[in-house]
Amino acid sequence: MSPAKSPPSSNNDGRRGYLDWRVSKFIDLFIASNTYISSLDTGIGFVSGVIFAFAIIFGYKTIILVSQTINRKMKKDPNVEAYIKKYGSLAPKRYHSSDIKKMTNSFREKLGEGGFCSVYKGKLEDGRLVAVKVLKLDTIKGNGEEFINEVISISRTSHVNIVSLLGYCYTENRKALIFEFMPNGSLEKFIHKENVSTSGRLAWEKLQEIARGIARGLEYLHRGCNTRILHFDIKPHNILLDEDFCPKISDFGLAKPCPKESAISMVDARGTAGYIAPEVFCRNFGRVSHKSDVYSFGMMILEMVGGRKNIDIAADHSSEMYYPHWVYDRLQQGNNLGLHGVMTSQDNDIAKKMIIIGLWCIQTYPVHRPSMNEVLFMLEGSLDALKIPPKPFIYTPTRSPINLCTAPIL
Repeated sequence: MSPAKSPPSSNNDGRRGYLDWRVSKFIDLFIASNTYISSLDTGIGFVSGVIFAFAIIFGYKTIILVSQTINRKMKKDPNVEAYIKKYGSLAPKRYHSSDIKKMTNSFREKLGEGGFCSVYKGKLEDGRLVAVKVLKLDTIKGNGEEFINEVISISRTSHVNIVSLLGYCYTENRKALIFEFMPNGSLEKFIHKENVSTSGRLAWEKLQEIARGIARGLEYLHRGCNTRILHFDIKPHNILLDEDFCPKISDFGLAKPCPKESAISMVDARGTAGYIAPEVFCRNFGRVSHKSDVYSFGMMILEMVGGRKNIDIAADHSSEMYYPHWVYDRLQQGNNLGLHGVMTSQDNDIAKKMIIIGLWCIQTYPVHRPSMNEVLFMLEGSLDALKIPPKPFIYTPTRSPINLCTAPIL
């Protein structure tokens, strides 16, 4: 008699082996039942044997179905499971769906909502306030690449101007990210004229400090990390402000790790209309690189100065539709910049400096733009040291480009 087989360990890697062992045992029983049936005479014993055989077959099929279901679930989110296995204790804390419901008090206080997610105020067990970003399940593409991409990208960072990820939840019925709470919300509500009456206009010195903080955060992503991270969605809405108005870059859903000495092919380029660099939209303008984030930063700086969207199709005059061109012409001619809240010559110098830096950042070709290190140097320097750049070509995409171009990242 051959020795009895023992079942394999039932850890994650052995789950399939364990099921195969159970199926094998059912097959052995099925063969035994056939032998048993053949040895019976007609009558009740034979009927009992047939019923027993059918029970064995039904059990076998049930095990196969369970095995297939588990395998499908394991294949559904390979990126998430691979991430957890790779980073182990270094990964952010993983929460269950019930934990998310508890920390948000059953999603009582909504901080904001977008096309892809809703954000709720929450509190951890240690009393810390958090912002819980709950993704809308019908907007998640593929097997959660964007979600895990955001988790991985932020987990690699540690900087005062990058928002801190405190944990995440990834279950079949809920995907959520838990961030440190930013009491002053996004930069967007402090720079647009229509919001100033309710949120208050920031002083020009404070705007300059915020611009420097964002520049430091981007410079860190481009040079301070072991792997360069390209954000691809720098805009006022994605800059959060703490209680002291210290800016923190958030929303890494579109970010891409980019080895500093390697080229990456980027398909399905995305971003937000009005902030997308030309080369992200089409490779004819150049190669996608960290200079693409510089372009977005420049458009954001000009928006901070102008107090309006850079592209306004409802403007009274066609010359005012594209703000970078309008402000460039006034700057070059030495005319009044027509800015709100400029009270002193110091305010005027700060505004003018930010405009010149913004115009350098949005040069049409990446090679003509400064790096974020150079941008930071200009922001911390004097106005007299700056030269007015060439006028950038007009570039006004009306929508976010998706699948329009394939561009290599260098």
